[in-house]
Amino acid sequence: MIHPRLNYYFTLKFILYSLVITMAVAPAFAQQRTAHKNDTVIIHTTPTVAKPGTPLLAANLPAPLNIDSRKGYSHVPLAGEKSYFGEKNDYVNDFVRKYLELHYNTLGSVQNKSLSPFSVIDDELDKKKMPKELKYLAVIESALNFNAVSHAGAVGPWQLMETTARMLGLTVSRKHDDRRDLYKSTIAATKYLEILYSQLNDWLLVIAAYNSGPTPVLRAIDLTGSHNFWDIKQYLPRETQGHVLAFIATASIFENLSKFISLGSIPVDFKFGKEEDPVPAAVAAAPGTAKDAAKPGNYVVKKAAPYSDDELKNMAIVRITEPLYIDIVAQEIGCDKKLLTRWNTDYEMFIYNTYPTPFYNFRIPKDKLEIFLQKKDQLGKKSKLYYSNNK
Repeated sequence: MIHPRLNYYFTLKFILYSLVITMAVAPAFAQQRTAHKNDTVIIHTTPTVAKPGTPLLAANLPAPLNIDSRKGYSHVPLAGEKSYFGEKNDYVNDFVRKYLELHYNTLGSVQNKSLSPFSVIDDELDKKKMPKELKYLAVIESALNFNAVSHAGAVGPWQLMETTARMLGLTVSRKHDDRRDLYKSTIAATKYLEILYSQLNDWLLVIAAYNSGPTPVLRAIDLTGSHNFWDIKQYLPRETQGHVLAFIATASIFENLSKFISLGSIPVDFKFGKEEDPVPAAVAAAPGTAKDAAKPGNYVVKKAAPYSDDELKNMAIVRITEPLYIDIVAQEIGCDKKLLTRWNTDYEMFIYNTYPTPFYNFRIPKDKLEIFLQKKDQLGKKSKLYYSNNK
C-alpha cells in the first residue's frame, strides 16, 4: 500500500506534475515504448516547464539521470539473476526461501484463485508493454482481495489511497469505490506505475515508491547520489525495504518456484536461476511413494532439524510485538550475537514487517531470560530510537 507516512503534498504534486507532463508530451512517451525516435529524458531536481524543441524535463529527481527511450521498460529482476543482484544474490535467494516458508499458506490460496484476476491484469500490462511480473504487486498488497482495506485507508486489490485514486481518475465516494473494481483499479495502478517508472527508471525503486510514496525514495536518492535500490535501501522506511524484498520473493516464487508452494519449503540444495536443474537432488520421494514422486510436479522436500536437542533444552522463547535491534539485545543481556542470529533466522522478516503474524517468538538462552525480562522495556526504547534514526 501507499503508506500514510508519506508527505501527501509532495506525492500529489509528483502525480499531478507527471500527469501534466504526460499529457503535454504524449508523443514522447509513445516514442519511449515504440522506439521511433532517438530522444532522451533528462531528470532534474526541480520542476521545469519543457519548452518546444527541448528535452523532456521531469520533476523532483536529482540530475543527471538519462533514460534512453529506445530501450523501453527494463525487466523485473528475479531471484537467481546474479548479473543483476551481484553480491546481494545469495541474500536475495535466502530471503526468498524464508518468505516461502512463512507465507506458503497465503501464497497457495492466491495460487488457487489467481487465474481470472491474473488474466485481467496481464491484459492491461500487455496493452502497456509493461512486464507481466508487476501483477505480483497486487499479491503482496492485498492477496488479490478486492475488498481489502488497510489500517491507513488503502482499498482494493492494489491498495490505493483515496486521494491518489482520484488523481488517477477513479471514482471514490460513499456509494461507489472504483478501487474495489479489478479492471478499473488495474488501469489506475498501472498508470501510476508508468508515472513512477518514467521518473525512476528502475522497477525496484518503483515498487519502493509505490509503498512509501515518491518522497522518501527521492530523498534517499538525493542522500546517496545513487539510483540503485541496495545503495539507498538503508535510508528507506523499514516497511518499504521489506515491501521491495517481498515483491522480489513473490514474483520469483510464482514465476520459477510455484511447484514448491504446496510443500512450504525450497530444497536446501536448490540452485536459483533459469539455467539450473529444476529438480535438485534434495527433492526425494517419501517412503512408499517413489513411483508417484517421480512424476512431474510431485516433490517431497527433505529438511534438516533447525535446532539440536541440547539447544532446545537451553532455549527460552519470549513473544515480542515490536522489533528489537539484535545488536542491542546481545550487548544488554550479555549474549553472543551470532547465537541470537542463528536461533532467530527469520527475524529479519519481522523487522521488515513481512512476518505473517503481528508478534515474533524471539529465542534466547534460558540463563538470559531473567535479565532480558528486566531490561525488556529498556531494550524496546533503545531499539525504537535506533530504528527511527536508521531507517
